[in-house]
Amino acid sequence: MQQFRVGFGFDVHQLKDGHPFWLAGIQVPHFQGAFGHSDADVVIHAICDALLGAAALGDIGKHFPDTDIQFKGIDSKILLKKVVELLAQHHYQIGNIDVTLVLEKPKIKPFIDQMQSTLAQVMGVQSDQISLKATTNEKMGYVGREEGVAAHAVALIYKNNLLNG
Repeated sequence: MQQFRVGFGFDVHQLKDGHPFWLAGIQVPHFQGAFGHSDADVVIHAICDALLGAAALGDIGKHFPDTDIQFKGIDSKILLKKVVELLAQHHYQIGNIDVTLVLEKPKIKPFIDQMQSTLAQVMGVQSDQISLKATTNEKMGYVGREEGVAAHAVALIYKNNLLNG
C-alpha cells in the first residue's frame, strides 16, 4: 500500500536593483533580483517548504535558518538537494511538484524548460514531474509594483509501505 502526502509551500522576496535573479535554479537576466539571506530563489524555497510540509518535517527555516552564517548566500539548489535527501531518509519519493510563480517581469516562458530540467536534475526526478507556470499580480500590491516576487508550490510525495516498512 502506498501512502500519499501533499504539502504546500510559499515564499516571497524583495526585488532590488543590481541583484542576480535566481529562479528555479537558474539565473534569469533582469535589472532586478531577489534579495535574501541565501540566493533568494523563491521557487526553490517554496518547493522545499512544500516537500518538508508533506513529510511533516517542519519548514525551510527550521532546517536552514537565516541566522546561520553557513547559509549566507548559499545556492538554493544545495538546500533543495538536502531536502530531497531528508525525504529519502524517511523513505519518501516525490510524485510531482506544481509551482506558480507570481511576478510582473521578466516573462519566464523562454526559461521554463531549462528551469524544469534543472529542478528535475537536483531532485532526481523526470522533468514531467514538475509543473512550472507564472502569472502576474495585475499591477496590484508589492508584486504589481515590482517590489517583490512570490512563489506557491504544491508537492505530492509517497512512500511504499510494503517496501519501506
